[in-house]
Amino acid sequence: MKNKTVAAWLAFLGGPLGLHRFYLHGLGDIVGWLLPLPTALGVYGIERVQQWGVDDHLSWLLIPLLGFTIAGCALRAILYGLMTPERWNARFNPRAEPDAAPGRTGWPTIFAIALALMVGTAVLMASLAFSFQRYFEYQIEEARKISQ
Repeated sequence: MKNKTVAAWLAFLGGPLGLHRFYLHGLGDIVGWLLPLPTALGVYGIERVQQWGVDDHLSWLLIPLLGFTIAGCALRAILYGLMTPERWNARFNPRAEPDAAPGRTGWPTIFAIALALMVGTAVLMASLAFSFQRYFEYQIEEARKISQ
């Protein structure tokens, strides 16, 4: 029996590592094995910024990968948490009754939804702001070079 609350917390806390996918679909899930790749690339982008500074162009592309992965997993946690018990059990517990306990929403599920909403939104906005700021600063620097 797959529990909706456990899946929501795994998607929120361990989603960038694919833990929720492994919990729901098993170790053979391809998407679960691919999720750590953008996470690792984003962490590498952060390391590049620490080593080379904020003017490193490759880090501008890599850091948002981490943010978008975290935001996507937070969205998945919200979707799991808001799924009706009937739909949850039909999808992940097909042998269970439609209103079986693993598909019910309780306070721990609501807390997972609320935290995923807050953190996911903040990370998404920060990733977008970082990307656009770096892009427009680069455009201004290139325009200054041309005008001189």
